[in-house]
Amino acid sequence: MRRTTIIASAAVMAAAMLAVPPTSAAHDGHDHGDDPGAGAPATEDFQKVVLNDTPGEPMDLAVLPDGRVLHTTRAGELWLHDPDTGLNTLAGELDVYLHDEEGLQSVAVDPGFDGRKNRWVYLYYSPPMDTPVDDPATPGVNEGDAPVTGTPEDFAAFEGVLRLSRFELNGDTLDLGSEQQVLDVAQDRGICCHVGGDIVFDSAGNLYLSTGDDTNPFASGGYSPLDERDGRNPAYDAQRTSANTNDLRGKVLRIKVGEDGSYTIPEGNLFEPGTPGTRPEIYLMGLRNPFRIETDPHTDALYVADYSPDARSADPGRGPNGHGRWLVARDAGNHGWPYCVTPDMPYQDWDFATNTSGGAFDCAAPENESPHNTGLTDLPPVEQPDVWYPAVASAEFPELGTGGVGPMAGPAYDWDRKTARKNSNAWPEYFDGVPLFYEWTRDYIKGFPLGADGALAGIEDVLPGLELSSPMDMEFGPDGALYVLEYGKGYFSENPEAALSRIDWIGPHGNRTPLPVASADVAGGGSPLTVAFSSDGTEDPEGDRLRYAWDFDSDGRVDSRHRNPVHTYTENGVYTATLKVTDSGGRDRGKSASAEVSIVVGNEIPVVEFLTPVQGQEFTFGDQVEFEVRVTDDQPVDCSRLTVTYILGHDTHGHPQTTATGCTGVITTTLAQGHDPAEDNLFGVFNATYRDPGVDGLPSLTGSTEVTLTPVD
Repeated sequence: MRRTTIIASAAVMAAAMLAVPPTSAAHDGHDHGDDPGAGAPATEDFQKVVLNDTPGEPMDLAVLPDGRVLHTTRAGELWLHDPDTGLNTLAGELDVYLHDEEGLQSVAVDPGFDGRKNRWVYLYYSPPMDTPVDDPATPGVNEGDAPVTGTPEDFAAFEGVLRLSRFELNGDTLDLGSEQQVLDVAQDRGICCHVGGDIVFDSAGNLYLSTGDDTNPFASGGYSPLDERDGRNPAYDAQRTSANTNDLRGKVLRIKVGEDGSYTIPEGNLFEPGTPGTRPEIYLMGLRNPFRIETDPHTDALYVADYSPDARSADPGRGPNGHGRWLVARDAGNHGWPYCVTPDMPYQDWDFATNTSGGAFDCAAPENESPHNTGLTDLPPVEQPDVWYPAVASAEFPELGTGGVGPMAGPAYDWDRKTARKNSNAWPEYFDGVPLFYEWTRDYIKGFPLGADGALAGIEDVLPGLELSSPMDMEFGPDGALYVLEYGKGYFSENPEAALSRIDWIGPHGNRTPLPVASADVAGGGSPLTVAFSSDGTEDPEGDRLRYAWDFDSDGRVDSRHRNPVHTYTENGVYTATLKVTDSGGRDRGKSASAEVSIVVGNEIPVVEFLTPVQGQEFTFGDQVEFEVRVTDDQPVDCSRLTVTYILGHDTHGHPQTTATGCTGVITTTLAQGHDPAEDNLFGVFNATYRDPGVDGLPSLTGSTEVTLTPVD
């Protein structure tokens, strides 16, 4: 368990209340003329309640029909939040391959899940397989990095998969032995990037899986990666995946899963089953990194957001600057990557051997002539996205502002009168049917209301001013509240701002959730261990009287109702002490929130420190930087359990470049093409993570640290 904080705060709220009309009209996208957001409920009438502020490196969330919340971490953990007890428990942990972006990605709940006959939970993850990993005995060589050039035999060692499987959730525990492997998506491992996927269902029970193009973008100047050179790692050519009708990457797949975990192909996919050179699972193709997708609960329209390349300006010889895209898919189609952004925004057919352009691609009739293509040559015409925008101000969509480009397709709210009457935190009818769009780099939520013809009718702010930190996933729960997973401002670790939260509609006169704070005088030690807990800092927004309930060992039973109790742990273990605070409710029934503090008895959390490089150290991109890491632990330190990742930092996000194993070594600080140190805010990040082996039956514990290096000319 990654539980390293001593003090935890579990609820954050907006500032003062602002009155709005008691009843908000339903939103149809046309009510407000030039300002589609006029009359929207005020941000101050919502409250963001943190459910888990130590969520690991969070990747994806799913809300169960009974209100429990699941979320994944890239390291392979599936966490479960129980709203009744306030407890966050580890439901299961998968052994996963970790290099660059690989690991456990997405989670989804079967549409027929009832916790009894149907207990299926879907996960998309990287099984370890026999992929090479770095050998700490050779600090100057990273055997876990795939070669840039070589033979097909050299590259074959790094062939892996991302796996879609489903598991039964028995109570609060994921049954790893119940796994039904549904679908494998080929991956070229040992090299970055774009492996993320998302899982959603439509009303007919069809499963949609989005897949990244699994292509290295860092040697293409920020434009289209089309490197066809003989001997070059095929991972530099997106034509082998996104533009390949016989490959599942860079796509949205659509299948129907049967009782035994096998699947059939629904009608209406892009290619009829049996069509030579195609995969029938493909619904949408020509996507770069469709990290988040959602389906409309009423129309079954599919909302897709596709991540942008990095070029900041257009180049006549290469193509347009990077654009993120958002689209509404009601039918199968081709969305152009790596040939076109839109039907009238083509890339150039760049020859990487001669560094010359062969002219613009034909978006009306694109052809895939890459030697890495195993599918059809003639491709469907490129579809028009509904929204497309660059890092600079968009002429078409100025409401999206400027900054990084990290588009995320959010859900459309399905307002229900019965749900709203039953749950005081259900969002108001104003947002009914409005697809949400959120930006990972710009930290906002927008509404994309659609007109009667299905076309975009405007762009409006949703909860402007709400504090967000790289929103990673959003989903409306059965209670009508919006659940949000935030990644935080950091790289490939649990960041201070990372959290699982619920955003409640409070209204101008509703009761707000109390704000608990839990702390302990010690983080751990040998048994017996006496711990003094404190609720100092806990408060209620309205000043209501509060009731306190402490659970010292996550067994669901109240161990103390004192504000500041003392407890002695007599057995070794990793304990999560949870404080649940409930207010008196005022005009509403009482509301509760929880905070946690981790206590380790018998196994200390490793302390990880960089001896070199040091924070702020100057370097030049291309330098070979030696690293030395010191790990302090109560068990013998095994340097083979330490990984060091070099990340190219860019503004508030980062691009992983390589991962090494061992306490010492050398990493080359590569600079991705398309990133200009003279214009872009670039820096180097070294992250070190150590996971001890556990002791005497106790689970392993993880410690990590990172340093940021400053580039100089």
